[in-house]
Amino acid sequence: MDFETQLYAKTNAVDVLRAELGRRGYQPATINLGANTDPYQPIERQQRLTRGLLEVLVETRHPFTVITKNAMVERDVDLLAEAAALDLVQVFISVTTLDNRLASRLEPRASAPHRRIKAIAALHQAGIPVGVFVAPLIPMLTDKDLEAILELCHGAGASTASYTLVRLPHEVAPLFREWLQLHVPQRAQHIMSLIQQMRGGKDYDANFRTRMRGEGVFADLISRRFRLACQRLGILRRNEEVSLRSDLFRPPRLNTQQGDLF
Repeated sequence: MDFETQLYAKTNAVDVLRAELGRRGYQPATINLGANTDPYQPIERQQRLTRGLLEVLVETRHPFTVITKNAMVERDVDLLAEAAALDLVQVFISVTTLDNRLASRLEPRASAPHRRIKAIAALHQAGIPVGVFVAPLIPMLTDKDLEAILELCHGAGASTASYTLVRLPHEVAPLFREWLQLHVPQRAQHIMSLIQQMRGGKDYDANFRTRMRGEGVFADLISRRFRLACQRLGILRRNEEVSLRSDLFRPPRLNTQQGDLF
């Protein structure tokens, strides 16, 4: 429950980013917002830290990507469109399932599936490159929606796609087992058996080469389904995407008491 009730905001994140980008000799490389935690959690409505980070990245013309499962990203369309006009940004919306009831139990504080797809359409209409993550993909629970998700998101404007097999590192595994027993007890054992088949007999394998996709017969089947669906729809898989520009970078203006001379 601590994860749900005790929220820690990195309130100096914008200042830290500005200082880092202003370091002498700094070389720009694409920054990803959303690799470890969603940048558009409900608390962002009050904190606006993500908005502040985007303002710095746009000001400095720094390349970046955004991964989120929340439609709140629409709030920042103005900044994202400005970055997109300079080929500096790509946004990825995560869609796990098309089942609203399952989504509300699996990701209770994230936007509903149809709202995520509407967000893809809104970003696309604003000229912002947008892709879809089918993640986390859970065998015998959410994998049935794989092709339908890709088709709907492509219709909304997603031009790139990727997927990630459910990952259960450290304390996540027992929590996930509890969740399965609570919500899908009749399938819990089968789901965990398939996950272990794709993880070398374990709940989780941290091997860098296979941790996102797994290995074995069932993992190969999912990979083949994903590849064929992308080919049929004309969606680029994420590893085929065009690199963002980094040659436009300009260091930020640091706050000084003297202010600007010119």
